[in-house]
Amino acid sequence: MSDNSHATGHEEDHTGPIKTPKQLLLASFFSFVIPIFVIIGLVYYVTSGNKPAAGSVNMEKAIAERIQKVGSVEIRDANREMKSGEDAYKAQCMACHAAGAAGAPKFGDTAAWAPRVKTGFEALYNSAIKGKGAMGAQGGGDLADYEIARAVVFMANAAGGKFTEPAKPAAEAK
Repeated sequence: MSDNSHATGHEEDHTGPIKTPKQLLLASFFSFVIPIFVIIGLVYYVTSGNKPAAGSVNMEKAIAERIQKVGSVEIRDANREMKSGEDAYKAQCMACHAAGAAGAPKFGDTAAWAPRVKTGFEALYNSAIKGKGAMGAQGGGDLADYEIARAVVFMANAAGGKFTEPAKPAAEAK
């Protein structure tokens, strides 16, 4: 039979880097102490910045920002006289369409307006209300949608269009 001693083979399998009780105590001590110092160092590093507390710099401004209104209500005179197409053009559209800013077709430029007029009034009106290209949406602004529609007709007709002015919307029933 072979001479395999279980006692010597078994001890060799379970040897490790810690061979004495002093080494065991040092390993145990450093496995707890070093992580604690690392955590303390990280906490000190994170909190050491010179950061003022939230709202402590300008207390009134900070409070005003926290309690500001989410929306606003604007009350307009529902019985005011609606602007004509020319007046609406002068109030809202002239800033860009008079000079041709940002690619806007110039007022009265038949060549620039011809392809747009061919699309029809509804397409022009939707472009004005919802916006198109560099032109922002005009709906919901200072002018009513009806006034924007009148301005669209005014500009298109000045460039050779034959649109009829839209009918004034009926007053809402109460």
